[in-house]
Amino acid sequence: MKKLTKSVVPIIESVFAELTQSEKVIATFFIENKDKAIDFSSNGISERIHVSEASLTRFAKKCGFTGYREFIYRYRTNINENNIVQGELIQKVLTDYDEILSKTYSLIDEEQIRNIVAYFSESKRVYFYGIGSSGLVAKEMKLRFMRLGLYCDAITDPDTMKMNSALLDSDSLVIVLSISSKNPALLAAVEQAKKNNVKIVLFTANKTETYEKLCNEIVSIATRHNLSYGNRISPQFPLLVMLDAFYAYYLNSDVDNRAEKFTSTLEALDEKREE
Repeated sequence: MKKLTKSVVPIIESVFAELTQSEKVIATFFIENKDKAIDFSSNGISERIHVSEASLTRFAKKCGFTGYREFIYRYRTNINENNIVQGELIQKVLTDYDEILSKTYSLIDEEQIRNIVAYFSESKRVYFYGIGSSGLVAKEMKLRFMRLGLYCDAITDPDTMKMNSALLDSDSLVIVLSISSKNPALLAAVEQAKKNNVKIVLFTANKTETYEKLCNEIVSIATRHNLSYGNRISPQFPLLVMLDAFYAYYLNSDVDNRAEKFTSTLEALDEKREE
């Protein structure tokens, strides 16, 4: 089993937004530093990055340590890779995630991503279909892509999927999310969409001949034995990882316009909270 090390860096990142400007200088230094041989004393660091020793102490306390001495002890232990995660269950969970990420990297096809991003851009409306845990991913993706200006919806009810598919046309795109691709209601909705010449993209860990005939693209997602049971890690995780890659490509395909849309939706949400 792969050995995993605990790091102080995530702790620093979790409090970064609450830090003062000088404390952010300190935080950035410790996040980015890879040099084990420098002088880590409070005097040495204060001279190196031009902050006071008192600022180092305040920074360490905001990170949850009693002071700079405790912080730097933990930090130096981390960069020397001596602080190993010993808990067997934690090791297994994190190793599962690492396996999924590694498999996802192997499965990513950048040309396919570009083709599907083009579908997104060409379609007047995009629908995310998902049932059960995949339905949760569909709802998440609807919100994320909507904030980039994409007209989209998430449909998670089987009967609503069938009715929606019957009303679609060739200007629509359906993104089907299913780890197993075995749900008969989902298949019926996809078959109906195909009759209406709808573009269909399936994200799945189980390619089948039936779906290969129905879909314009099938995106393989990473999996591991009994993943759908959700007994150790979330079944949605592989879907979310792969869809995040597509989200990044879609954003980057017209970054200025989509960043503007994102800002507009963010401002709309802020206005609502202020009311």
